[in-house]
Formats: sequence, structure tokens, C-alpha cells
Amino acid sequence: MTSSTMTHPAPSPIRACTISRDVQNFDLLIEDMEAAMNDTWGDLGFVEALAFLGQPEADALEFVALAMDADDETDLPLLSEIIAFAKQKGIKCILIAEDVSPASLHHLLRSGADEFVPYPLPEGELEAAIARLKTPPPEPLRVVEPVAKPAEALPKTGAGVVLAVQGIAGGSGATTLATNLAWELATLEKTNPPQVCLLDLSLQFGSVATFLDLPRRDVVFELWSDSERLDDDALRQAFVTFGDRLRVLTAPTDILPLDFIGSEDVKRVIELARKHFDYVVIDMPTTLVQWTEAVLNACQIYFATLELDMRSAQNCLRLKRALQSEELPVEKLRFCLNRAPKFTDLTGKGRVRRMCEGLDISLDIQLPDGGRAVAQSADHGLPLAMSAAKNPLRREIAKLAKSLHDLGRDEVEAA
Repeated sequence: MTSSTMTHPAPSPIRACTISRDVQNFDLLIEDMEAAMNDTWGDLGFVEALAFLGQPEADALEFVALAMDADDETDLPLLSEIIAFAKQKGIKCILIAEDVSPASLHHLLRSGADEFVPYPLPEGELEAAIARLKTPPPEPLRVVEPVAKPAEALPKTGAGVVLAVQGIAGGSGATTLATNLAWELATLEKTNPPQVCLLDLSLQFGSVATFLDLPRRDVVFELWSDSERLDDDALRQAFVTFGDRLRVLTAPTDILPLDFIGSEDVKRVIELARKHFDYVVIDMPTTLVQWTEAVLNACQIYFATLELDMRSAQNCLRLKRALQSEELPVEKLRFCLNRAPKFTDLTGKGRVRRMCEGLDISLDIQLPDGGRAVAQSADHGLPLAMSAAKNPLRREIAKLAKSLHDLGRDEVEAA
């Protein structure tokens, strides 16, 4: 009689875990985890997760997938603690969220989550996120120049010129004008260029950062929320630099109400910027707000962009009436016609003349249609001077920048 010993293979160690209030609410996550990890994953509740992560068995984990929906936002402190604890243990964290507010997502990502995937999970996105977690980070680039460049310190120039740009109607090219005008001013001279900063005061949907491919910093929110403590160092930290020539105060990371700041806040920022820069270019929101008056009084020229259509004409008339009723300096307005008709378009020229006569305004600045290159330039994060130097719109903005600079220089010499 022979006997045989039955052997059972050792169970596979748990390499990943889902953490959720109830994983059954995320059936697509279960399917994708089984496809990616086979039987080497488990599931934990929120409270169980903290206890398990502190045990030796958790050392084998490669990552955790924290799944949440809108009902879990009340447990935000607990979820942040889970992410921070996993980070401390060297465990990667994938955040999977459904119908969660941007503020909560921002908070959890700042707590240390490595990846974010929306739920319902897009096809193959979980596997792609796992692959990114396994990819080693690239080696840091060797920096030839010193980190502390002279451009990082705010220049000392005196009282700078303030130029504001506001769109009379949506899509009339205000941000395009403000961004490219600021860059043209900053690159007018090679040896001794003017010092220029660009302020994006469109607190809700400001896109200057997108136009120049710049990061949005949380310190911008801190600056606006406590402007009474504003000083040179706070302003320097809030600025990001583009091309070693242009300083930019981007819009905040999150959408803020337009009345989040007041006239005094705006005055402080503008006055401090004027002390350090020759030109302060401001991209205004399309909406008139309480502090529009502060910008209008502080600036030398207030550009208002419009198009050759009825909505622009009506809004232009309403803007003039609003400023006149408040006895504000309407004479500072310089109306800029975007997508102006070409020289040979006699019909279009006649429409421009009739618009000027009907509204009793002057359209001295007429910007030609830059075509597809303008939209591509914004998407690529480059000014027109870098992406389409020969574009007719870029040439016209460059002429405008030079005329403004020459005018200011002539006034200084005359004084």
C-alpha cells in the first residue's frame, strides 16, 4: 500500500487592493482589476484600509485603487489619511472618482494620489494607469545654467504703463491680443528690452496659462485671498516666467467668483507691478465687475476688442453708456476691430465706416484675420511671434507694440 501526500500551492501574495465604501458599486473596476491582476488583488473598506496598511502583509502591495463617488465626499479627511499613509509606505495610489467635485479631487491629488481615472472607467485606462505606475521616473535633466537666474528677481523700473484688454463679446480675441502684445513688448529690443508682466484677471476661465503653456500655481489663490500682505516676495513667487522675458500672473487653479476680489486688492497688485515693470498688460474678464473701475482708472489705455457684427455693436453701445453714467474715463477706451476686412474688401470697409458713425467711436486699431494659425498657436502654447512670425495678425500686433513703446519713449524725452 502506498500513500501520497497531497500538496497545495501557496496562495499568491496580494499585490493590489481596491479601497471603497462598497466595491459592488464599481462593477467595471472589479472587471478591470481581474483582467489586470488575476487573483492577486483584494478589497478593503475605508476603515479596514488604514489597519491593513499598517500590517507587514501590506509591504507586498504595488498599488491601491481608491474608488469614491459623491456620497464619499463627507469622508474626505479619512480618504486623505489613507492616501498619505499609503504614500508613506511607498505604495502607489490610483484615485478613481465618479461625480466628485473638482475641489475634492484637487485636495486628494495634493494628498499624494499618483494617478486619477474617472468612473465609469474608459476602455483600457486602468491598465494604462498601472503601467504608468510601473514606469520608472525619467532621470532629471542636467541644468547647465544656474537655477537662480537673474530674471527670477523682480526688476526695478519705476512707474510702468498699464494696458488693459477686454473683449466686448466672447471670442473677439481679447486674450490673443493681450498675450501677444505683452510678448511683443517684452521682445522689442535685444540688448535692453522693456520689463513686461501679464496679469490674467479672468478669475473663472482665464486662459493666458493655456496660451503660453504655463503651470497654474496655488500661490495665486493665496495672493488674491490675502492681498493686504502682498509684498515683493509674494508677487515674485506668484509669477511664472515665459521665455526668460515675460512674467505672467496666471488665473487661479480653481474657478473663483468674480467678486472674490475687490477694488483694493486689484489696486495693490497693479501698483506693486508698476514699481517693477515698464509695462503691465492686463487680460480682463468679459464681464464688468466691481473692480473694473479700479483697472480703468489705473491704466493708460483700455483696449476693447470687438468684431464686425450686431452683438459687438450693441455691447459697445451698452459699455459706453455704462461708463458715461458712472462718469468714468471713457476717453481711455481704444476700440480694436478683430478680423477686420481686407484692404480690397470695399463692402467690409463700408460696414466699418457705418459702425463707427452709428456708435460714434473710432476704430483706429484694425486687426486682420490670422486664420487657423491663431488657434494653433494658442493650443501649442506659443505666441504668434514663435509659431507664425509672418502671420498678418502677428505683424499688426508687433506694429502696435512698437508704436506704444515709441510713444512712451517720446513722452519721456519730451519731459
